[in-house]
This record gives sequence, C-alpha cells and structure tokens, in this order.
Amino acid sequence: MAKKSVINRDMKRRNLVRKYQERRRELLRISRDSSLEEPQRAEARLRLNKLPRDSSPVRLRNRCFITGRPHGYYRKFGLSRNKLREIAMRGEIPGLVKASW
Repeated sequence: MAKKSVINRDMKRRNLVRKYQERRRELLRISRDSSLEEPQRAEARLRLNKLPRDSSPVRLRNRCFITGRPHGYYRKFGLSRNKLREIAMRGEIPGLVKASW
C-alpha cells in the first residue's frame, strides 16, 4: 500500500489539472499558432509558465484505485496487477477469465 501522503499528493495534482485544463489548453493553442505575431505567442508562453507546475497533466501518475501502487497498473481496470488478480480469481470482474492453453 502506498503512503497516504503520496496518494493525497496525487489527488491534489489531479484536481489542479482539472481546474486549469481549459486555461492551459487555450494558452497552448495560442503559443503554437504560427499565424499570430511573436509577441502574442511569447505572452501566452509566459502566462503558461506562471500556472502552477502541478497543473500540468505530465506530472500525473497512474495509480491503483485500491492500493495506490504505481507499478503494474492496468488502465482498462484502474488496478495494479496484484489486486486485479485477486479480484479476478474471486470472479468479481465480468468476462475476465484466467488464460489457459
């Protein structure tokens, strides 16, 4: 189980990303638009740099919904490999069966 502080930090980042998502998207669009003049684009880049660092989606980390484990994460289920196996063996995920060949 991951430390509570790490899980809380990740949740805080997710909230910041959600909060600044539209503003960040608009500033990125302006800064990449080659039809605009350079001072306008530079101003957009400066405003983008003034946003909180944790509002960038690059700083997010996929974590298991149950344990907070960052490694062995399956996006489709939102779980780490350990918890996915436990839940699948109990038959709690419809359509998921153990492979055998």
